[in-house]
Amino acid sequence: MPMSHELKTTRQTLMIDADDTLWENNIYFERAIANFISFLNHTHFTTEQVRQKLNEVEHQTILTLGYGLQSFAAALVTTFERLSVEPLTPALHETIHGFAQAIAEQPIELLRHVSPTLDQLHRRHRLLLVTKGDRQEQSGKVERSGLQPYFEAVEVVPEKDAETYLAIVEKYDLEPDTTWMVGNSPKSDINPAIAAGLNAVFIPHAGTWVLEHAELSIAPPPQKLLTLERFQLLSNVF
Repeated sequence: MPMSHELKTTRQTLMIDADDTLWENNIYFERAIANFISFLNHTHFTTEQVRQKLNEVEHQTILTLGYGLQSFAAALVTTFERLSVEPLTPALHETIHGFAQAIAEQPIELLRHVSPTLDQLHRRHRLLLVTKGDRQEQSGKVERSGLQPYFEAVEVVPEKDAETYLAIVEKYDLEPDTTWMVGNSPKSDINPAIAAGLNAVFIPHAGTWVLEHAELSIAPPPQKLLTLERFQLLSNVF
């Protein structure tokens, strides 16, 4: 029996990522970063060097503040302090925070065919939305997206790792062989799900955050790893 037919006729659990899987997210951060680098206008470091420093600072900041706009704003401020010859005045601090605040003001922009695809999927399968970040920020995005009715539950977690996925499996009494993690991030969606003994569907996004890049794991049989170019193709498989 072809796998696609089997997956359509056997009820599966699809844990689905949010940012850059259901709606645009990182493009707004990239715009904010471009504006920040232009504002910094460093005379000695290239744009690439400033971005590399920001990546390093973001990685460090996440360890203490987690994910979200507060952490991002703090990383911008720290990067400015480390690279700028100017002192960080209250006015400059406000301007830098404005780059992060602009992201919060963006409307939710669903990726193509997300709503009709979810509408088909939730009639045949069990859907859980699993997203990481600040609980208030992510819950607000879910509410504004209008997609919550398609999901049995929404899990906002501080980090996506194998332990997180195993905890979700236990919480909802899921069967690993019929449970899939769907997302755009090798680092957070695919590799830890495979490590937790689950199946996964990788849906690449051209704007995936650089800190989410990683080589895809290999799924040991009987686990499965699928790669789909577009979200709407999920309804062809499941």
